[in-house]
Amino acid sequence: MEVGGHSRFAWAAAAVLAFSMLPAPYAGALAGEEAALEGLKKRVANAGIADRPPLCIQISERQLGEADRLFIAGDVDKAQEALADVTAFSELARNYAIQSHKHEKQSEIAIRKMIRKLESLKHAVTFADQKPIQDSIDRLQKIRDDLLAAMFPQGVKK
Repeated sequence: MEVGGHSRFAWAAAAVLAFSMLPAPYAGALAGEEAALEGLKKRVANAGIADRPPLCIQISERQLGEADRLFIAGDVDKAQEALADVTAFSELARNYAIQSHKHEKQSEIAIRKMIRKLESLKHAVTFADQKPIQDSIDRLQKIRDDLLAAMFPQGVKK
């Protein structure tokens, strides 16, 4: 049977071709995001101490989004690698913020938001996948506590 002068086979072939081309732009977008992430990591190394905390937080937030996507997709190994980056760059942000006395409050707020996102993610994955997420939550909470202690030291009043 023909539709508008074209056979059903031609339409089906065109549809298959169109759908088979969809992953290519998506793969290109992922490669672009990886390149942007690597660019941010290089900027951290070349930035001054006071400029590093926001860059590290930005990397942590991007990797948290990636971990979320990967956990939901079922790619647990890659998701755990992204979670490792979340905690590692959050620790760097804490260290640089405390060292420079800059961006402590902004870093603490961002880490608090990441903890909330991880808690939501934890409830969306299987029980077996919850432990690494909880470990990251615990580490981020310690980082947040360190930032709060630096901003509000005890025993200053006399």
